[in-house]
Amino acid sequence: MDDQAAGSPQDAHSVPMCYRHPDRETGIRCTRCERPICPECMVNASVGFQCPECVRTGSGTGHSPTAAMPRTIAGGSIAADPRLLTKILIGINLAVFIAVQVHESLLNDIVLLGAWPPAPFTPTQGVAGGEWYRMVTSMFTHQEIWHIAFNMLSLWWLGGPLEAALGRARYLALYFISGLAGSALAYLLASPSTATLGASGAIFGLFGATAVLMRRLNYDMRPIIALLVINLIFTFSPGFNISWQAHIGGLVAGVVVGYAMVHAPRERRALVQYGTCALVLGVVVLMTVLRTAQLA
Repeated sequence: MDDQAAGSPQDAHSVPMCYRHPDRETGIRCTRCERPICPECMVNASVGFQCPECVRTGSGTGHSPTAAMPRTIAGGSIAADPRLLTKILIGINLAVFIAVQVHESLLNDIVLLGAWPPAPFTPTQGVAGGEWYRMVTSMFTHQEIWHIAFNMLSLWWLGGPLEAALGRARYLALYFISGLAGSALAYLLASPSTATLGASGAIFGLFGATAVLMRRLNYDMRPIIALLVINLIFTFSPGFNISWQAHIGGLVAGVVVGYAMVHAPRERRALVQYGTCALVLGVVVLMTVLRTAQLA
């Protein structure tokens, strides 16, 4: 199809997009600078509406500068360093990796372990023995250099854009809930004597949320789908000794939480987003309690 010529009727009737929220159509412009603004950005002035920048720099009235701060697509605050939490998470993983290399015995205390020794002996180690902290510590534990290298590369590639798109609080909630969901499904379905470790559950949650975000923004999803399919092939391939339960648990949680983050209606955004997080966490707790009752 030929490109539409400039100045055509189709151009003349196109609806402008808010300059702070490019995904939102609007018919309102700032009375001072004439930039298009959506209802969230409109600030009441003596005549018409003004944009937040004109209010902060001029004599307009309305919302305070804090209330008029730009927001991400999920409603989070836009930070000066959009990768700060991603850097911190990578730093924690690297610190634990170094600690494990220096004191290898530490590994036995922080990996995800259901119960040891196995039945009929009474478990002295593992989540079933009351060591629930393992579901969190195992998310930051790696033993092999290739394992942490691959996971941290994926975390940097996926985490940075997601942190910028969701905001820090929502991004951190997504990461931890995905990791915990992966730990819970591994605890529920894997052998209780199998040790599980790695950030892969959280990473797969970022994969799922990235796919949801790209779909929401109408981006080309083929690259992320291809990468996800390749990872799933490795997950289920024999001989790699990969915890498919952690991968699938994290992926499902990431899709669910990610969908709530970017599709929640603005008027009930926080309720939907954090309500979904609470619901997924409730499922994680339920799976953990049921498995513990089964093994105890």
